[in-house]
Amino acid sequence: MNAQPEKHTSPGTLRDHDLVREMVAPGVVYEKHPVHTPDGTPVEGLHHAWIWLDNPKQYNSYTTEMVKGVILAFRAASNARDVVCVVFTGTGDKAFCTGGNVKEYAEYYAGNPQEYRQYMRLFNDMVSSILSCDKPVICRVNGMRIAGGQEIGMACDFTIAQDLARFGQAGPKHGSAPLGGATDFLPLMLSAEQAMVSGTLCEPWSAHKAYRLGMISDIVPALKVDGKFVANPLVETDRYLDEFGRIILGEPKTGNALSEAKAVLARGQVDLELLDRKIEEFCAKFVLTFPECMTKTLEELRKPKINAWNTNKEDSRAWLALNMMTEAGAGFRAFNEGTGSDREIDFIALRRALAAGQPWTPEFADSLLPAAKSSQ
Repeated sequence: MNAQPEKHTSPGTLRDHDLVREMVAPGVVYEKHPVHTPDGTPVEGLHHAWIWLDNPKQYNSYTTEMVKGVILAFRAASNARDVVCVVFTGTGDKAFCTGGNVKEYAEYYAGNPQEYRQYMRLFNDMVSSILSCDKPVICRVNGMRIAGGQEIGMACDFTIAQDLARFGQAGPKHGSAPLGGATDFLPLMLSAEQAMVSGTLCEPWSAHKAYRLGMISDIVPALKVDGKFVANPLVETDRYLDEFGRIILGEPKTGNALSEAKAVLARGQVDLELLDRKIEEFCAKFVLTFPECMTKTLEELRKPKINAWNTNKEDSRAWLALNMMTEAGAGFRAFNEGTGSDREIDFIALRRALAAGQPWTPEFADSLLPAAKSSQ
């Protein structure tokens, strides 16, 4: 039997590999930006995909619908033949992302473990969509990257941040555990002890500290004072040792130095010009590489993250769902119903009651909330 001549697909008949044709999701914006070579030459026919979390009034926290939108956006960017790399970022200059939408958590998912289990399927798919993207993924950190925002940020391949940004977890302070990637990724990106510090104490790190410890790729100033960019005045940006011989770079200032730093901050304005310039420079480096070799390299270098993530994500999903009946239900409600700095439960009352054998009941959860504390 004679072999038939090979048929080549013409550009006009390329197959559509996207899951949906329209990516309409409230709170998520997908854009294609122009490409330049490292010397600034425009490149016709190629693009970088920008995926924006667009919920600035709630510090770009992601709702259920936004999670769906991120999944679809990463799938589209991965499939797009003209996309060189992906930039994942947030609207404004206050936050990249502060995690899941606590209002939605407190008002719908608290006490509803079967529903939260379904939600966590979507969340897990969002993290996996980042880890499986065929293009390099750069997290453009325009502000806080906290809690689940830190986790989806660490799933990215690279992070470039403005240096007023803060990085950290919130789980044990607000009724959860950082099982959306932090417990998988932190030990790979940091020393075991620094992973413990970040994951358990929930104390935000400055961008300078995150850079010093190897969590992120690069930082740029964002504060403009009298027309000039200055480094984050709230933290020590000069490398020196304290009286115990510890490196201070990136640690918060204290005392008079902190007061002076706050005055400098108040005089300045946040300007993300240098961040966008650095992102553009970084993206341009990927243009002059073989695309399939790049994808394979990404796949191999991501394996430690992917292996850890896939090993734990289903067990974590089940635990997080059940935790909505106890600590998460109380913690998310406290954050949602509290005001100002009073957004935490009464931890002392909780620990004393549990030590005495108190079971979790709706009345017990109510007694721990900020409103109950203020009435005592």
